[in-house]
Amino acid sequence: MAEGVPDPRGSGILSGLRVADFSRVLAGPYATMMLADFGADVVKIESPAGDDTRAWRPPVDDAGESTYFAAVNRNKRSVVCDLTTPGGRAAAQRLAATADVVIENFRPGVMERFGLDEATLRAGNPRLVYCSITGFGRDAGAAMPGYDLLVQAVGGLMSITGAPDGEPSKVGVALVDVLTGLNAFSGILLALRRRDATGEGSRVDVDLLGSLLAALTNQASSTLATGRAPGRLGNAHPSIAPYELFAAADRELVVAVGTDRQFSAFAAALGRPELAGDPRFATNEGRVRDRTALRSVLEPLIAARPAAEWVEAFSAARVPAGLVNDVAEAFAFAESLGLSPVVETVDAATGRRSRQPANPIHLDAAPAAHRTPAPLLGADQARWADEGDRTADSDLDHPATPHERTRP
Repeated sequence: MAEGVPDPRGSGILSGLRVADFSRVLAGPYATMMLADFGADVVKIESPAGDDTRAWRPPVDDAGESTYFAAVNRNKRSVVCDLTTPGGRAAAQRLAATADVVIENFRPGVMERFGLDEATLRAGNPRLVYCSITGFGRDAGAAMPGYDLLVQAVGGLMSITGAPDGEPSKVGVALVDVLTGLNAFSGILLALRRRDATGEGSRVDVDLLGSLLAALTNQASSTLATGRAPGRLGNAHPSIAPYELFAAADRELVVAVGTDRQFSAFAAALGRPELAGDPRFATNEGRVRDRTALRSVLEPLIAARPAAEWVEAFSAARVPAGLVNDVAEAFAFAESLGLSPVVETVDAATGRRSRQPANPIHLDAAPAAHRTPAPLLGADQARWADEGDRTADSDLDHPATPHERTRP
């Protein structure tokens, strides 16, 4: 290993675990970043052009690298394998043969063409955990492209997101990809636990549509129980009121009243304690039924004072309430609560710095570690050769050229 070159491998709870990461874009890379944060050696196998998200810019960081790519690829190594060539396929196969976990999100059938499918790899490594991420499964939906926006649409999420009189709306982040990545992370850990017990590997299959449908929780449950699909309620809740957004004198805030006791305290904080005794509003069921009448009472009251004053008054009364922060304000708010939500990693070789959200899982005895920024394309080509994990004729035996180390 070259002196001064940062090593993304850690000594966490997953130390000693090697992951061959053939995934691209978001769901798979999110899952492998979670594994890497806890010490797994994640080797990201990229095409000569690199992960698609390397080209998804702007925005870029101070070094000109895609912030999208940086968001889900820290603590990893990058090697280039051109899977369209015999040498590239052979190199990738040798690399995968050293792995405890292989993860991929190609269309069904692609990994078989490359000789990197589960059956082929497991023949030489029966302890392998093989994770496949698809958009719509491996059956009738196998050919459908797995894009988050598409899944939000066909999976019902857009139908319940947005104003009642407006158009269906997507969530402001690729939430389905993130949920699927978390499911892949969980499934891999379950498979590793089974391997610890039996010595045998497993296949983990997750898909975007299934992940979304499971995440619809109460909306899915009501649909399946009643046969009636819910509609859009804007920022209101189908089963709780008031649980929504209000405009104060200067900006918006949300109020999340979940119990009758909280509503009584809420009414008192508003200076209208009699609302809690109004037969229309005394119970949550009544408030949901007469939500329009309730809102017509609450709107002018809340509009009379600044949002921060209301948040202070409601919080003092133990009523859940908060300002509608932008993303920068959200991080500042978390900082004010002592949550340490931001981490900075530094590439010792290049001086590149990256500020990212901290891993949200806190293990007291084996915490996550944020060691290195997302790698440059092919940054670990030479290191992989130094470790002797490939044969001399591998096209990975040579350091990436300057052209290979940058996005086109």
